[in-house]
Amino acid sequence: MKRWLALGVIMLMSIVVVAYETNASDRNFFLPDPLGGIKIVIDAGHGGEDGGASKGEVIEKDITLAIAQHVEKQLKKKGATVVMTRTKNGDVIDEHAPSEKYGTLRERKKQDIFLRKDIVEKEKPDIFITIHANAIPETKWRGAQVFYHKEGHADGELLAKNIQQSIRTNLKNTDREALSIKQIYLLKKVEVPAALVETGFISNDEERALLIDKGYQKKMADAIVEGIEEYLLAKFE
Repeated sequence: MKRWLALGVIMLMSIVVVAYETNASDRNFFLPDPLGGIKIVIDAGHGGEDGGASKGEVIEKDITLAIAQHVEKQLKKKGATVVMTRTKNGDVIDEHAPSEKYGTLRERKKQDIFLRKDIVEKEKPDIFITIHANAIPETKWRGAQVFYHKEGHADGELLAKNIQQSIRTNLKNTDREALSIKQIYLLKKVEVPAALVETGFISNDEERALLIDKGYQKKMADAIVEGIEEYLLAKFE
């Protein structure tokens, strides 16, 4: 009896040692992923000939792609399935329909937006996030802001507000609030909870410097991911 007890103690100690020596990625095998079973489409705004907002050599399409890639990485770490509308410098047409040709940039931009919507419809995600950066003639304005469409999915507002609160809490450099917006086609047409994240103003000197900083891009991405998590907790609690 004592022999079996001793063997049991040895086996238990062995399991404890193995558990502590197992690295974090291996331990995930035993732990539930916080975003397991969730599919998210991440859209890096603009791309290719459509650079979006700019100031000197700083171009929106580069900022949005960098932040979107950080968001993708963090979401995947948490177990989510992530679909990117674009992963390269080109637009979505370059990546998904390279044989398509258009007579004008305006027509190409329109069809590019339609293709992004088609990707969401095909993938049927739980959430859609499109990432952008802002610019206006006046240089004083700054601050990240998240938008939703009143005529879009009913949960878009809750999603936008959770991401906005996360940005306010984690970055501590904006007091803006999430707002509804009418002009954004994608937010209205995709049939899933959707939000547009304007990560800041390229036209503001201080914020432009932040938006091209790799460390700040990662902080912004982390805040977006935390906001998504908070939305899901609020939605399913």
